[in-house]
Amino acid sequence: MRVTIWGARGSVPAPGPETQRYGGNTACVEVRGSDDTLLILDAGTGIRRMGEAVCCEFQKIHILLSHLHLDHIQGLGFFAPLYDPHVEVHVWGPASTTQDLRSRLIRYLSPPLFPIHMRELPNLVLHEVPNGDLEIGEFRIKSQLISHPGPTVGYRIESRQASIAYLPDHEPLMGATDWPADPNWISGYSLCREVDLLIHDGQFTPKSYPDRIGWGHSSLYDALRFAEIARVKRFATFHYDPNDDDEEVDALIKEAVALAKPSFEVVPSFEGLSIKVPSPQSAMAVA
Repeated sequence: MRVTIWGARGSVPAPGPETQRYGGNTACVEVRGSDDTLLILDAGTGIRRMGEAVCCEFQKIHILLSHLHLDHIQGLGFFAPLYDPHVEVHVWGPASTTQDLRSRLIRYLSPPLFPIHMRELPNLVLHEVPNGDLEIGEFRIKSQLISHPGPTVGYRIESRQASIAYLPDHEPLMGATDWPADPNWISGYSLCREVDLLIHDGQFTPKSYPDRIGWGHSSLYDALRFAEIARVKRFATFHYDPNDDDEEVDALIKEAVALAKPSFEVVPSFEGLSIKVPSPQSAMAVA
């Protein structure tokens, strides 16, 4: 499968000359299989450019939402295939304990926050993700509730040749001083175990994290330790702080790798990065 990053920023878009290397768009990741099944992970502002790139290429597109915080759905209304009557757009996401997915999305995709009513979109189909397994094209997908405020799921996506896990907003340690002896008690562990590529939240430094315990995000150092426990093969950084410029992200990654000394490759995500999974580092390219 091929994974392409269209947005890796967290919380709010952060465009500007100081973020141009890593990008300022919020969460959006493209996953393509060998049979051209298309999955989109989250609908942050990065999905706008992606929609322009895939417009008229597919008759069916699946968007998997991890949760409904604004930085993960803000670009949905600007996704061009939504307005093409020849394209079915399937949106998957978690419901809450009190409202279904449609009721929750309508709060954004309707006036006064958005000028178009969701009912006007020609071929939008909504699905609530199970806390379990589903199949889309060649992909077997497992969803599971993970540690982040509000109903939030992580995804494990498998094909015959490869596996990835996507946990863009995740705080598995929750301020504890060490990890449970049994890794099955760690949030997200079963999703990430031995995957070829893990895309994971790593917003904070070890110094800044203690003041933000419970916010639902990880220090990159803790995320790398979590990935080591899960025995992942490669790790892609994600959910950069909107206040961090390119040089600060460089420093964040350098410090975390030096402290954690991971046994796997760490891939700094940036807009346009395309990763073939599984593959050696030499197979990576800019989209």
